[in-house]
Amino acid sequence: MTADIHTTPRSSAPARPAGKPAGRGRRRGRFGVHIFLMAVTLGFLAPLLLAVYASLRPYEETAKHGYFSLPEHLSFDYYRQAYSDSGMGKYFTNTLLIAVPAVLITLFLAAFVAFAVSRLRIRGGMILLMFFTAGNLLPPQVLVTPLYVLFLKIPLPWWMSDSLTLYDSYWAIILVNIGFQVGFCVFVLSNFMRTLPQEILEAAIVDGAGVWTQFWRITLPLCRPALAALGTLEFTWIYNDFLWALIFISNPDKLPITSSLNNLRGQFFTDYNLLAAGSVLVALPTVLVFLLLQRHFIAGLTLGSSKG
Repeated sequence: MTADIHTTPRSSAPARPAGKPAGRGRRRGRFGVHIFLMAVTLGFLAPLLLAVYASLRPYEETAKHGYFSLPEHLSFDYYRQAYSDSGMGKYFTNTLLIAVPAVLITLFLAAFVAFAVSRLRIRGGMILLMFFTAGNLLPPQVLVTPLYVLFLKIPLPWWMSDSLTLYDSYWAIILVNIGFQVGFCVFVLSNFMRTLPQEILEAAIVDGAGVWTQFWRITLPLCRPALAALGTLEFTWIYNDFLWALIFISNPDKLPITSSLNNLRGQFFTDYNLLAAGSVLVALPTVLVFLLLQRHFIAGLTLGSSKG
């Protein structure tokens, strides 16, 4: 005795239209995206490439044939002249004395606050986070006059400031940058720390780890990509700052690197090719920092974009 077995045909994908391969539309889409990204990249790099190109040509040549003409002579003479005429060595040192401590202290303080807000679940943590974030919305120009008056009245010992006040010292620029940048870093780090598995801290607590151990030996190493990304951004922003130094420093010998470009401008004539060479030299440290932290920077930006 045999039984009839009735099978239900499986649902199949819709038939492909004749003459249209499945991957052709996808390849066209990717090609369009690549063209768009290349155009945007070229648009951002065009000013830098033009500055590099102009810095390698004599000013007389560009004045005669234009900046978009083919070169007749290329050299690095302008770079040597820009470095020596503007005194960049001294200004580079001034900038590092401001940027490096400001970045390190900002990240250190922001990591503390972010850990307390996101991992310890303290009372009022969300309000505290909103307070730090709202500080970034305040225009810096609003605080120029109050800070100027305040810094003139805060005394410092002679070994910290030649002026014996917070005004006209590196500490003034460092404190202002920390105050304006720590809120953004707290916001980013707190959101990143919330993505870390809670089971890691719970296991550490079971093993007897205190709060400091949870922060310094467990949470902070896991935040290395985010810290590297923030460190790159913060160094770039503080390095390129000119407003605070212009307001709170009166001694020309203490000004940062961004002010050295003004030394390349003449009273009656400005060699813009020389100025372009100086601009490229000023931008090199930020490019170097990005290249050194590129892997961690990209990892910090892409964390959370995919799972698994």
